[in-house]
Amino acid sequence: MDSGLSGFADYEVIELLLTLGNPRKDCKDAAKAVLDKFETLHQVFEASVNDLCEVNGIGPKNVFGIKLIKAAADRYLEKKLIKTDPLSNSKSLFDYLYLSMGSMDRECFKVLFLDAKNRVISSETLFTGSLTASSVYPREVVRAALDRSAAALIFAHNHPSGDSEPSPADYAVTRQLLFACQTVGITVHEHIVIGNNQYFSFADQGHIAQMNREYLKNS
Repeated sequence: MDSGLSGFADYEVIELLLTLGNPRKDCKDAAKAVLDKFETLHQVFEASVNDLCEVNGIGPKNVFGIKLIKAAADRYLEKKLIKTDPLSNSKSLFDYLYLSMGSMDRECFKVLFLDAKNRVISSETLFTGSLTASSVYPREVVRAALDRSAAALIFAHNHPSGDSEPSPADYAVTRQLLFACQTVGITVHEHIVIGNNQYFSFADQGHIAQMNREYLKNS
């Protein structure tokens, strides 16, 4: 209590979390073993339940504490974004997206729904799987936005490879989504690709503005 978390070694943090599910058991050896297996505290938090349970001394009961801390952090960062303007709070936006999506082994497509003042109404993962024109449906994105009375959107998806550079399919899907949303008067502010502690911003690189010019030219 006096020194805070800085007074704990990484294995001691894991040991403390393991005891939440099994308070009467010495979890030190299991904590050291799981840190040896996954190498970093971050990777321990991101590991699946099945992978964690492969470590001697860890089972479905005491893995609860490890998964709880990740879920609580995800919820905290999501709630922190609600009613804020993510366009002027990019660090909170990236923190939330990276923690919630950065370690997934499948591509997930998330939408942040914004009101007319660019404040976050909610966020939702709409699609899971490879990001192609056949797996992300503009009509479903538009329907979800209209259902939430959203005035603007931010898109995000992860690259399990860790490389945040967008693929040709990423560009094509972004263009289709932006055109579909513009048709019903919904603004697309951003599409962020999350990699391994890095990201690519379509807006920062000028692609959103260029696609908006294309839409105006063709409409």
